Amino acid sequence: MSQISVKDLTFYYDGSFDNVFEHASFSIDTNWRLGFIGRNGKGKTTFLRLLCGAYPYQGSIESAVPFSYFPYPVTPEQMQQPAADFLEALRPGCEQWRVICELSLLDTDAEVLYRPFAQLSPGERTKVLLALLFSGGNDFLLIDEPTNHLDQDSRETVKRYLAGKQGFILVSHDRDLLDACIDHVLVLNRRTITVQSGNFTVWQENKQRSDQFEEAENEKHRREIKKLKQAAKRTADWADQNERTKIGFDPVKEHDRCISSRSFIGAKTKKMQSRVKQIENRISREIAEKEDLLQDVEQTAPLKLTPLSHHKSTLVTLRDLTLRYPGAEPLFAHLNLSVQRGDRIALHGKNGCGKSTLLRLLLHQSGTETAGILPEADGVCALASGLVISWVPQDTSGLTGTVPDYCTENGLDQTLFCTLLRRMDLSRAQLAKPFSDYSEGQKKKVLLAASLATPAHLYIWDEPLNYIDVFSRMQIEELLLSCQPTMLFVEHDVRFRERIATGTVML
Repeated sequence: MSQISVKDLTFYYDGSFDNVFEHASFSIDTNWRLGFIGRNGKGKTTFLRLLCGAYPYQGSIESAVPFSYFPYPVTPEQMQQPAADFLEALRPGCEQWRVICELSLLDTDAEVLYRPFAQLSPGERTKVLLALLFSGGNDFLLIDEPTNHLDQDSRETVKRYLAGKQGFILVSHDRDLLDACIDHVLVLNRRTITVQSGNFTVWQENKQRSDQFEEAENEKHRREIKKLKQAAKRTADWADQNERTKIGFDPVKEHDRCISSRSFIGAKTKKMQSRVKQIENRISREIAEKEDLLQDVEQTAPLKLTPLSHHKSTLVTLRDLTLRYPGAEPLFAHLNLSVQRGDRIALHGKNGCGKSTLLRLLLHQSGTETAGILPEADGVCALASGLVISWVPQDTSGLTGTVPDYCTENGLDQTLFCTLLRRMDLSRAQLAKPFSDYSEGQKKKVLLAASLATPAHLYIWDEPLNYIDVFSRMQIEELLLSCQPTMLFVEHDVRFRERIATGTVML
């Protein structure tokens, strides 16, 4: 066992508005199964790349072990080759038999190494790269969101696999995965960085207690400051009133006054003014203590959604539906589904079973523009007339330009759109940047905000939570439970699906 020690780490990207890390210091053990938690854009992936020496930085990172980073970058040329041909290029010194042993732990046959990488499913590609990652020796492993785009079975396999390993940092927003796999958490808070023992649920419970304590302390300080300000004003008024009596008096009404009483009144006023100064100093101390609170409290503002109400109760009808691409086996056959107003239906199944294809077919039927080849459809696929659909695609690669450009192209109210993004924790400075400077999670929030800003009868979301941080996931859950829109969605986050779905359809 050894330690990775980070001291006074400061880093910023050239041309950025602010520092990603500023004088950060902490230590972690290399035998921990460490979960890395934080908001989108806080610097989780950046920190992993700093460990790998990808960027220059100020401060120091001391470690006695080398690092390996997942996912490995696979070139377009390598995508057309079998993985067995380029494993050595991705991880020099790797031995293929070790990769095969790790694949067996991932319930995957070694034959995936000998098929062109592009022909593998997203789950198979992830498993090959994970097997390669764990096939080495004493490296400390940096695992960046391994379950994005994976189906539930593949997630369960990866979860069991990681639970049997040690010596890694796992960046993930999947609460179920974090609870199963980690024994410590490294948290990028709003202002600080903390390291705690326990899994995600333990950290979340501690976080809630800490936030409640800080909010109670903040309220106590606020009341104390209010009382002190009232006392300061009252004493200052007395001092001013007393000071005005120093010069001039009515000898009839104030027969006990004489000219020599001026010094007594002056001394009394000075004492009152001194007391005012002491109260002001106390107020300053209370304010300083108050400012140390709430700096890491996650306060999520409620999101806004305005679903439309359709005059028909049945919005989507699928009867005996079979989808297939020309010359291929059916993706699924004889599907029957009816989506009623208020339903939130989750489509569930393995990668490649046709979930996204079905959503694209519905979008095509509604007149919403979709790219790519559509499948052949047998059976009935009927939508209610005049149905307005709001759509969140799986892929963010087509997101280019800036916020004003995007709002103009998509007919969005820019004020509402920016308000939604601000409530999902994008800063004003971030909104001024081009989308090319956004993290994957921030790009996905742009697509979600666009959907939320679009009034619709039916919301179709295809894996909307990929890359989205846990705080925003819970924020979106609360919105959907509150507004109860009609939805048809694909999402492999177990906890989201359990809370949101009113029904599940297995493909």
